[in-house]
Amino acid sequence: MSLATALRSGVCGIALSTLMAGAALCDPFTGLAKGFEGQMIAEGLKRAPITAGSTAEVRGKGFLPGQSVTLRQNGVVLNEGAPLTANDKGEFRTEVSIPEGAEPGLYPVVAEIADPAYAMTVDLKVSPVLPDSGPLDVASQKLAPGLYQVASSGDALYVTSAVGRPPVTESKLLKLDPQTLEILAETSPQEAPDAPDGRDGGVFAVYGVGVDAQGQVWTTNTRQNTVAVYSAEDLSLVKQFDAGAVPHPRDALAHDGKVYVSATFEPTIHVFDAATLEELAPIELSSGKRGERFGTASMHIDTQSDTLYVVSLDTDEVATVDLTTGEETSVYALPLSKRTIGVGYDAETNRIFTAGMNTDNVLVVDAATGETLHDVPVGAAPLNIAFDAVNGLAWVAVRGSDSLVAVSPEGEVVAKTQIGSFPNHLIAAADGGVYVVNKSKGAEDASGDHITHVTLKP
Repeated sequence: MSLATALRSGVCGIALSTLMAGAALCDPFTGLAKGFEGQMIAEGLKRAPITAGSTAEVRGKGFLPGQSVTLRQNGVVLNEGAPLTANDKGEFRTEVSIPEGAEPGLYPVVAEIADPAYAMTVDLKVSPVLPDSGPLDVASQKLAPGLYQVASSGDALYVTSAVGRPPVTESKLLKLDPQTLEILAETSPQEAPDAPDGRDGGVFAVYGVGVDAQGQVWTTNTRQNTVAVYSAEDLSLVKQFDAGAVPHPRDALAHDGKVYVSATFEPTIHVFDAATLEELAPIELSSGKRGERFGTASMHIDTQSDTLYVVSLDTDEVATVDLTTGEETSVYALPLSKRTIGVGYDAETNRIFTAGMNTDNVLVVDAATGETLHDVPVGAAPLNIAFDAVNGLAWVAVRGSDSLVAVSPEGEVVAKTQIGSFPNHLIAAADGGVYVVNKSKGAEDASGDHITHVTLKP
């Protein structure tokens, strides 16, 4: 039976024989699983998004060799004929056909496991597909491998890149002309010390990036849990902070003589003095959910009101901070969003935009009340948001769909275009539109590792 049947049927309409099909009949409360470490994942073939009419792949690892697995959705067995069996490596794989009419959303798939007995679920996410729309001008330039973030000083763009997993040995900080996208200067980070266990430390690879008013570029060295400062003029190193200064840093934003660095998954914003390069008292964030811990992700600063907006990846919330006092002023729950990672803000309408990776949506939130005004499907795994005040649009880097989507404060999709593989980060351009950097899917990927300037046609 396919997932199409599962989505159409309810448990009450399924015969007992169907419910028992494919599952071994055993006595209850026998075959206790101790220390079970199995994991499952559901994704599209070749890591593509799962969409209506496509084929999904469900994979498992960490199972015991020979364990049998029966997958159910809405009570219906997905692996017809016989249970799946974990191989000698404790792994299994199967394909599931998604019906053409499947509504976008999260579908829990239950795994019934025998020999020994266990049960677990995995969310199979069916992502929305948006048609291309909107009159856009697009100019693009290929850069270095592994692009991560982009920042602007007004007369120059700064882009970070880093390749692979630790030890990362290939990383660059680039300075570009914002009109021609020509590389004006580049530098490679210095070598990092070896890890405590003696492993090669690679280099102080650069990921997040921001520019302060003192003519300095701040980068986050995520692998070494620290930050670095470079000259905006020639990219010479000004200061490399010691490893461990900021746990898993992500964004670095400068405002009014200070630099704010988000520590991913931590309830803390680290603050630095841009003139003295000394760390100041941090900003502590709290969750509005009882017993939960705010885990920072993306940030946005509204310079007019001295307000910082930050989302929690762990608790699906958005918090506001008064930067004149360093105090948190509100925390709003985002119940329609899961794995909330991106954030933007429109001062004109006083609306916050958030991106939910696991719900494939952008929420438009009233910043005064926390009320969700609009829930906008944008495609698979939206990652970052930049608000373009010139055109009054929130531009969204939709990583899983390889696309760029523009959303109005009224919750309308104004434009959408394919932008190349894995769009990763974007910023608003001073004259309207955005600059987007994207990663690649491999050395032969012609659309990867570009910076792209996108504007609305007149």
